Amino acid sequence: MPSTCLDVTAHDTQWNFCPNIGAAYFFTILFALTTIGHIVQAILYKKAYCWVIIVSGLAQTICYIFRVISIKNPTNFGSYAAWFILILIAPLFTNAFVYMVMGRMVWNYISNAKIFKITAWRFGTFFVVLDVFALIIQIYGAASASGNNESTSDVLKGLHIYMAGVGIQQAFILVFFVFAIKFHRTYLAERSQIKTSNSPLPLLYTLYAALLLITIRIIFRLCEYSQGLNSKIPNHEAFQYCLDSLPMLLALALLNVVHPGRVMAGKESNIPGRKERKTKQVYSKMDRDASSLGENMQVLGA
Repeated sequence: MPSTCLDVTAHDTQWNFCPNIGAAYFFTILFALTTIGHIVQAILYKKAYCWVIIVSGLAQTICYIFRVISIKNPTNFGSYAAWFILILIAPLFTNAFVYMVMGRMVWNYISNAKIFKITAWRFGTFFVVLDVFALIIQIYGAASASGNNESTSDVLKGLHIYMAGVGIQQAFILVFFVFAIKFHRTYLAERSQIKTSNSPLPLLYTLYAALLLITIRIIFRLCEYSQGLNSKIPNHEAFQYCLDSLPMLLALALLNVVHPGRVMAGKESNIPGRKERKTKQVYSKMDRDASSLGENMQVLGA
């Protein structure tokens, strides 16, 4: 596109380059489609925890809606700030969903429902809390960097805070990989003991792929402003589409194709609440199966 486009020449424009509105429309539609798919799958498989991945998809869809609005109204700060913040924080919800899914996999496929002595019901909570911690830092940094009429030093400070949050997110992902590999090895050693119709391996490989895609996006974000505001990367949107939006779209699509609700189907795959665990002494899926068998035997005996 010519450098004389309205987005660059308009007085008080928020843009430093000519954004491609066709690409923005295209990604709006793609993110909307995968989000609709996740909504339908959450209802079909009756998995309430899938609201997290739905929020991720919605945030990224809304992000591109605001990007389109901003391209059409280049002087409007609100729409520009909205897409800028959403594109930075939306992937954290995909990250959190991966953590929640792994907790449920530990429950369904590990005999004692523990990895490194962390129980299945605490596993997801533990990593989601870490993810929220990284989210808060990133939101604060992104909001500070996107403030209207901020000085260059304040913008850089906000971006550095955001980059610190991204680095922390990646550190947690690396720790998670250690747990995921432990799960992988434990499952392979125990799978003859676990009675299940669906193997977790396709889903596990999907989680690996999703985290790899998130890592690609994190590396891009760390490089983006590593040279300050004079970096060429933010002014070439092809980098953003190829190394941020596309990886996040692929992560959402992969989780459509290999959906956790299809692999871990039915109510029996859900982690029981605290009350059920205490009253029935159910601390693994094998305990629950034994408890259900005992109840059925009592009914038959009566």
